[in-house]
Amino acid sequence: MRVQQSGVPFDDRSGDRLRDWLGLDRDTFYDRRFVSFVPTAFCFPGYDTKGNDLPPPPICWDTWHDDVLAHIGPPRLRIIIGKYAIERHLGLKGPLSQVIADWRSYPNGTFVLPHPSWRNGGWLRKNPIFEAEVLPALRESVARLLAEYREN
Repeated sequence: MRVQQSGVPFDDRSGDRLRDWLGLDRDTFYDRRFVSFVPTAFCFPGYDTKGNDLPPPPICWDTWHDDVLAHIGPPRLRIIIGKYAIERHLGLKGPLSQVIADWRSYPNGTFVLPHPSWRNGGWLRKNPIFEAEVLPALRESVARLLAEYREN
């Protein structure tokens, strides 16, 4: 809800965690020369009866994604965050633990991440491969691309 109200993607604790995962400071993270955000939904879908976020409405993806992706062009590094985005972009379903464990099998320059929500702390503790293997490779890729961009 905070992000919906501010209109700034990841303008919350999840964003703090995501920036840490990427090895980016806040200014670089929001610099459009370096980072583009393409949400699975272009709105906050609200909460269910238990207070959890509702899934992204399919109409958002169906209406906007092709045009947005065509506008920004092919990314050099694609970071797909959360199970709904992973399902939509890669067609992968199943346990998130397995999807993340298979991170080396995805197309070059593609990383899949759990949502950086504070609610995923338990998942992170149960899946040490994420912090031990995925995050170092992700940070290295991000740093390499930023260095290349800044050199040119």
